[in-house]
Amino acid sequence: MICLVGNRPVLQVGRYQIAGYDTDWIETALQRAAIAADRDDFPFINDIRDGIVHYLENKCPLRLLPIEELYARMQRMLERIGCEAIAKQLSILTPPVTLSLARSARQVPAGFELGFFQRIRDELDALHQLGTEEVHFTEIREATLILVGSKRWSPTCEHLMGEILAFLRMTAEQNSTPDSQLCVTLEDA
Repeated sequence: MICLVGNRPVLQVGRYQIAGYDTDWIETALQRAAIAADRDDFPFINDIRDGIVHYLENKCPLRLLPIEELYARMQRMLERIGCEAIAKQLSILTPPVTLSLARSARQVPAGFELGFFQRIRDELDALHQLGTEEVHFTEIREATLILVGSKRWSPTCEHLMGEILAFLRMTAEQNSTPDSQLCVTLEDA
């Protein structure tokens, strides 16, 4: 049996699935759309967010909901209540995504660190293009051990972990724009 937090469907973001998400990102997306439509004084953002959360928790018949489908529904809802300008400005913003660095390390041949870095860059680029601004990485130590091909932590591991951290920071900066800041964090560093 699968138990979903708040009885919300799992969100499909590209090839990634997000479960157990909060709903702050919905409010942020609505606020940005209102500001872009020159309606930064729009008073109903919380009510609209609550309606969307109610739909997700009580009315959505799907267990796996593509993020694009959710935003199309949000746009239709805004249009029905007379907020066409805000609906036109609504851009996809996803909840935070969590990725395992160890999983990515296992998917490249042993000792092929450049392939690992390219895989991470491609994943971050793809997620950012889909509207993701916050990515959490896990298992950095395990990924480092896999890439080094060692069972024990060593100075080589320490050096490679420093390179991975620097790479993640640099990639986040490169993917950030004035309108959208990519935030990369490590949950177990």
